[in-house]
Amino acid sequence: MKTEIYTIGVYGSTEETFFSKLIAAQIDLFVDIRQRRGVRGNQYKYVNSNYLQAKLKELGIGYLYIKDLSPTKEIRMKQKEADKVIGETKQKRTKLGSVFVHEYVHQILKEYDIEALMRTIESEGYNRIVFFCVEEKAEACHRSLVVNRIHEIYSYSITNL
Repeated sequence: MKTEIYTIGVYGSTEETFFSKLIAAQIDLFVDIRQRRGVRGNQYKYVNSNYLQAKLKELGIGYLYIKDLSPTKEIRMKQKEADKVIGETKQKRTKLGSVFVHEYVHQILKEYDIEALMRTIESEGYNRIVFFCVEEKAEACHRSLVVNRIHEIYSYSITNL
């Protein structure tokens, strides 16, 4: 079966809609690329690490955490500064700033062996893989940069849930 790549964020969803999207897309591996595996407050508590992993296990979806693909604090601060200049909040952001993209690509993506990751994932039999971080829109999140890199190498289809 051909590998398919998905992305998902949590902002703007409910627990029901979030997990329904994973089920509908028949996701078999959930790749968490956040720096911190928790979200403040009760609204999104279902994506806090322990609850999330238990729910995914219940649904028969594998879980992989790759902190090395999360942006550094410094890179996130540069995005925060860019957001401040245009008066945008993290939850309302529609796209990443050029400074963030440049820094993330050069500091993180160029250093990370995406091909080794994909070989490992595929050797374990996964082929419907979702990359997760919190932003609602993939274009506003580093996960878009990760999946675009995968697409450049493998031409896999990318669907944003």
